[in-house]
Amino acid sequence: MLMFSQRNLYELEVWRSGLREFEELIRKLDVVDLLAPRRGRWFAQRKRLALRVGRDTEIVLNAGVPRIKLDRDYDLFFAIVEKPAELLNVNSLEGWTDRCRTSICWLNELWVKEIPLHKSSMKVLSKFDYVLSSLSESVEPINRVIRGRCVYMPQSTDALALLPYPKEVARCIDVLSVGRRSEEAHRALVSLAREDKIFYVYDTQTDLHTKDIEEHRFLFTNRVKRSRYFVVYPAKWDRPDERGDQSETGSRYFEGAAAGTIMIGAPPKNPEFGDVFPWVDAVVPLPLDSRGIAAVIRELDQQPERQERI
Repeated sequence: MLMFSQRNLYELEVWRSGLREFEELIRKLDVVDLLAPRRGRWFAQRKRLALRVGRDTEIVLNAGVPRIKLDRDYDLFFAIVEKPAELLNVNSLEGWTDRCRTSICWLNELWVKEIPLHKSSMKVLSKFDYVLSSLSESVEPINRVIRGRCVYMPQSTDALALLPYPKEVARCIDVLSVGRRSEEAHRALVSLAREDKIFYVYDTQTDLHTKDIEEHRFLFTNRVKRSRYFVVYPAKWDRPDERGDQSETGSRYFEGAAAGTIMIGAPPKNPEFGDVFPWVDAVVPLPLDSRGIAAVIRELDQQPERQERI
């Protein structure tokens, strides 16, 4: 198996930690040759030019990644791509359509409204036999523009790392919020924390970079499995300009479920969510005012049987 990784092409951004975790799990489970190219000269400038040309045409320019030619055959070529622009990096690999028996691209994030803006990236995507989309509502629109077949693949996580057993851990954090959130609900939770009613842990920085991406993931994992309540919202909840009308299931739901925490916030409005999380109260709706949030937490605290069922 040959796996294409973007790890050496971009800065250590915290939201890439889940992708790195997934790559390392695959390497532990199978015999994998990891292909992780580094930036060539003028990477940023060439990438901008390639994307500008690829917005209006199917001309695929080199995005500043040195060309690589395969010298052996593989049963499977697996490319991990976070955003459509990263497909241009994959195109730096020559001969993979001939050298690899089957090719699969995991495309983590391609919103329907973005598809017309990435004509050259869609041309590269069309070279793959199979495309795995983490956005369920993007599957059919992708299928209309590629040669291969696109299917929905829900997000996932390292459940064993998040599992708070066999050594049970103390859930010392009352409420944990990581990443995108409802600012109204956040202000209400901060208000409760200022009144010493809850221990609320949340993001305070806007810079999404880290010194060590694996240590960041380790810290995140330990926080989640030590939390009683975990705030979750649909992917790009706060960016309707990017997601359009889509309501998608982000990775936070899987991380919260694996850690055994009670998820509070809002579930996505798509049929696939109920298939993946079929139990009652998979996500407990969260009001936007501090009094309402306090009432929800107080009610749940007084219902141990309900908590056990969740």
